[in-house]
Parts: sequence; C-alpha cells; structure tokens
Amino acid sequence: EVELVESGGGLVQTGGSLRLSCAASGFTFDDYAIGWFRQAPGKEREGVSCISTTDGSAIYADSVKGRFTVTNDNTRNTVYLQMNSLKPEDSAVYYCAALMGGELELVGSQYDYWGQGTQVIVSS
Repeated sequence: EVELVESGGGLVQTGGSLRLSCAASGFTFDDYAIGWFRQAPGKEREGVSCISTTDGSAIYADSVKGRFTVTNDNTRNTVYLQMNSLKPEDSAVYYCAALMGGELELVGSQYDYWGQGTQVIVSS
C-alpha cells in the first residue's frame, strides 16, 4: 500500500523556521519525484517545491525561493522541506506528493499519490 506521511508542522512566529518531513512507503522511492504543495483556506493549492530523488535536483516556487530548501534521504525514503524566514502568508496545510517518472513539476494534477497534510501556522 502506497503511503506518504507528512510531519513537522506547527505554530511558529514570523521569521522562524520549521522542517517538514515526508515519509514514503509502498513504492520504489527513487522512481518518483516528490513535491510539496500547500493550500490555505479559501485559496487554490500552490506548488512549493519538487525534488528528484534520483539526483537531488529541485525546483521552487518564486514565493519561497531563497527561504525553503528541499532535500531527500533515500536511505529513509524521506524528503524534507526546511522552511526558514517564515511569513504569515506561508500559513497553510502542506502536502507532499509523489510523481512517477521523476520529472520536476509543480502542477499538482500531474501527481500520482498524496499525503494527508500537516498544518503550518505562522503568527505575526
């Protein structure tokens, strides 16, 4: 059974940091790219970042470039999203997702599997 489990969300002040984790199981991890998405209440889902588990290359949304860093640990089938200099507008439910084939992509409709999400709240 395919499973993606996010963790690490929480409440943080503006300027603070959080590290999200996405633990994957049930599929061949390095056959997939792993993306991070977020959705705030009343807003559309936004692609945040995507990493190739094959070579570690990554892409980012302009809104998070220079503040967020995505990494992978293939020995643990886990992808991390380090979020620094957090802003209130970063508040959302964050989801990880898996895209077969490993292409880097920030369009959520292309993804095959999704986690349940973890809440991030950045207080002003």
